[in-house]
Amino acid sequence: QVQLVESGGGLVQAGGSLRLSCAASGRTFSSYAMGWFRQAPGKEREFVSAISWSGGNTYYADPVKGRFTISRDNAKNTVYLQMNSLKPEDTAVYYCAATRTRDLGYTRVGLYEYWGQGTQVTVSS
Repeated sequence: QVQLVESGGGLVQAGGSLRLSCAASGRTFSSYAMGWFRQAPGKEREFVSAISWSGGNTYYADPVKGRFTISRDNAKNTVYLQMNSLKPEDTAVYYCAATRTRDLGYTRVGLYEYWGQGTQVTVSS
C-alpha cells in the first residue's frame, strides 16, 4: 500500500512558477514509476508528466514540454514537478500517481494503482 500526499499548489500569475511535491509512504517507493496528472473543471483527467522508478526516463505531455520538469528523490520518497512559464490553461487540480507496471510512456490513467488527493493550481491572466 502506498499513500501519496501532494503539496505546493496555489495561485500564481501567468508567467510565474510553482513546484509541486508528492510525498509517498512506504519503503518501496523506488520500485514505482510516478506520474503527474491534472483535471480542469468539466474535463477529463489528463497526463502531464511521468518518471521511471530510477529517474532515468522522463515523459511529458506536449502542452508542458519545455516548461515543466519532473524529478524524484528516492531517499526522500518524493517526486517533484517544477512548473515554469505557467499559463491560465494550466489551471487544474494536479494529482500524483504511482504504478509498479512497466510501460512505454506512462500516460494512461488506468495504469496507476495509487493516487493522491490532488492540489489546486490556479494561474491568473
